[in-house]
Amino acid sequence: MTKFLTGAAVGALLIGAASAASAESACLITKTDTNPFFVKMKEGATAKAAEMGIELKSYAGKIDGDSESQVAAIETCIADGAKGILLTASDTKGIVPAVQKAREAGLLVIALDTPLDPIDAADATFATDNFLAGELIGQWAKAALGDAAADAKIAMLDLDVSQPTVGVLRDQGFLQGFGIDLGDPNKWGDETDPRVVGHDVTQGNQEGGRRAMESLLAKDPFINVVYTINEPAASGAYEALKAVGREGDVLIVSVDGGCPGVADVKGGVIGATSQQYPLLMASLGIEAIAAWAKDGTKPEPTPGKSFFDTGVALVTDKPVEGVESIDTAKGAELCWG
Repeated sequence: MTKFLTGAAVGALLIGAASAASAESACLITKTDTNPFFVKMKEGATAKAAEMGIELKSYAGKIDGDSESQVAAIETCIADGAKGILLTASDTKGIVPAVQKAREAGLLVIALDTPLDPIDAADATFATDNFLAGELIGQWAKAALGDAAADAKIAMLDLDVSQPTVGVLRDQGFLQGFGIDLGDPNKWGDETDPRVVGHDVTQGNQEGGRRAMESLLAKDPFINVVYTINEPAASGAYEALKAVGREGDVLIVSVDGGCPGVADVKGGVIGATSQQYPLLMASLGIEAIAAWAKDGTKPEPTPGKSFFDTGVALVTDKPVEGVESIDTAKGAELCWG
């Protein structure tokens, strides 16, 4: 992990920085302003913008999935003469025309966390390798179950019916890691393995996780593995399981690595989570906009990938052979929120 963070810092230096006296403006547009992941992303962007003398304006959807508010925010950023936009898109396909309009107006558009569809609709993407994040928790769950994995009953708690890229990548990564054959890897829900009980959507929040878990338990009360898009959804799923006395015999896995999520791993609510690093995404994004404003430099992707990889680490206190992980003590040192 230390090696990765050092490499990322070098990457940030390579991206370059503009003068602190630039007085340029930038926009941050997140899916919501309540999810701890996006709260921390905003903190990171705000701190880096202040350090570099950039005026930052922040916008967010009312809920995860509110693409209309994000489109309106892009229009405002164009009208305000911003130099660039950092965007975590709710509708990764639907927002592309608005992004194209911004780029045609001379703004640098960087996707954070959630790649656009297609990924090159943005000038650059700074994100977790979301497929790998899903794959790690899938591999861990399979190994943790041992022989019982062959007869698992899996609930898939996804993000939104629009299937944004981040949700598809994590879902498909988990299934592959668990050893389930994928259908079309660009969407979820078409796999035929009978171990998958079904998919439901959570909007990435606790209440949505609870509702989705209740719905899938009604379909099959013997579910024993739960994949969740993020830790707020995992918390909701746990509530639903606890209400029917199943909280002690169901394996929950997730993605985020926020401090509350790491605490849930330590407390046994979540078996393992893939930790991502929103502060790094945000700070690199601001540095990239500063470089663009200074001399038109665009950031380069990680070699061999179509995006700049900001890293991922599996957090669990129950390590399994063949799956690299860190424990909750280390996860707590690196967590956010």
